[in-house]
Amino acid sequence: MRYTSAIGVTTAITAGLTACGGPASSGDGAKQSGGSGSGTIEAGLSYPLSTGFDPMITSGATPYAANMHIFEGLVDLDPATLVARPALATDMPKKINATTYRAVLRKGATFHDGSPVTADDVVFSFERVLDPKNASLMAQFVPFIDKVSAVDKSTVEFKLKHPFALFPSRISVVRIVPKKIAGADAKAFDAKPVGSGPYRFVSAVRQDKIVMEAYDKYNGPHPAKAKKMVWRLMADPSARVSALQSGRVQAIEDVPYIDMKGFTGKNKVESVQSFGLLFLMFNCKDKRFEDKRVRQALHYALDTEKIIKTALLGNAEPASGYVPQTHPDYHKASTVYSHDVAKAKKLLADAGAKGLSFTLLLTDTGWVKDIAPLIKESWAAVGVDVKLDIAQSPAQYAKVDKGSFDALVAPGDPSVFGNDADLLLRWFYYGFWPEKRYGWAGSDAYKKTKSLLNKAASAVDEGKRKELWGQVMDLVAEEAALYPVLHRKLPTAWAGDALTGFKPLPTTGLSFVDVGRA
Repeated sequence: MRYTSAIGVTTAITAGLTACGGPASSGDGAKQSGGSGSGTIEAGLSYPLSTGFDPMITSGATPYAANMHIFEGLVDLDPATLVARPALATDMPKKINATTYRAVLRKGATFHDGSPVTADDVVFSFERVLDPKNASLMAQFVPFIDKVSAVDKSTVEFKLKHPFALFPSRISVVRIVPKKIAGADAKAFDAKPVGSGPYRFVSAVRQDKIVMEAYDKYNGPHPAKAKKMVWRLMADPSARVSALQSGRVQAIEDVPYIDMKGFTGKNKVESVQSFGLLFLMFNCKDKRFEDKRVRQALHYALDTEKIIKTALLGNAEPASGYVPQTHPDYHKASTVYSHDVAKAKKLLADAGAKGLSFTLLLTDTGWVKDIAPLIKESWAAVGVDVKLDIAQSPAQYAKVDKGSFDALVAPGDPSVFGNDADLLLRWFYYGFWPEKRYGWAGSDAYKKTKSLLNKAASAVDEGKRKELWGQVMDLVAEEAALYPVLHRKLPTAWAGDALTGFKPLPTTGLSFVDVGRA
């Protein structure tokens, strides 16, 4: 949603998008030949198309999930474990020296238009991400790259500005695109993506469906195991549940917690602990929230245990640090916001915030709406009057990006891009969010955060990196300009007798990589 104006996304999500050319289509727009798989996988996704598909800039949950099937990086992350593995590269990038890496492309790899994937395409893909003019969402994750060059048609060399030990896995954030297509017309490419992955894009309708089909010339390690995929875009939770129970779809994401016990027999359901958080963000340029004691007080006032028990039926853990306790880089923050009404009242009084009132924006995701009245109730108990404004994410972030907001509660999950602490911290605390969204850029705390993250990025020793990340986690917890309230579990349901190899994800979305029809 961040860059919806950057390349004319409106054209990408209008009704009835269809891929260029190709043979006659079925009713869902997918041809009936090609690909090594068989059968059709139908799935229920919970988010509409809020952005296009260009992997350089898309931040929409649904198109990003689709891109995991359409595009490849040199390295990709396993959807379920988030562990890096070679994709377009034959092996993980080879370290030549502290600041030089090389990667060799898979022989015979082709894009969905049939053209070969070359080193020039890889160089183009990285250079367009690194070019500030393109305002790429991924640029913030690879600031350590100095230069990318083609050694020959199948070998790429990376020169780094400084050592960065996480390089081999981090470059998974950059998906490789065909230079001749993406470079010729960015808007058209955003609407009709062309990658080298196991599935090719066929069509998309904003609030209806996305259709993909197996790419029959794919020669990589994870070929399509279904002939075709139809992703139904179902914002209504009850509609998703009914679709699975009736057999219309074989898998759904974002199962309502109240419905989890209703899946029995062939239908499976699992709730996986994720980084996915509910965060509270303040407009730090607003005088009411300039004092961190006010921000802290509102966190202490929240009865998070009640929120989790009542609205999420226990499917979350309160934030005791920036990442959940199951995360390999977990660090218990020096400031943990337990429910403490007396402390909240004292902080408000000390900050001179008597009679505080404001409007809280919330996104209209089902479980967020369930939490909304409990937040209002918690704050009322410490004398804070809040008006709830609940609307779709694009509308709320439009207000945020104009600076016309007081505070926001919303879900967030940058772990779809990668799971290391550096990436997760940079998403909310380095660059766009603090500088353009919550007005933290001028603070000494932000300058210190950036400095610590940069020091950690160049640290060769793993222990030193974790120590520095811990300092950042302590700092952002104390500042509470944007900070998690809880990390939730993600419930996914699927027809166990209809799919082979399916696994629920610890991130937003669904993956059918290596999944087939039974």
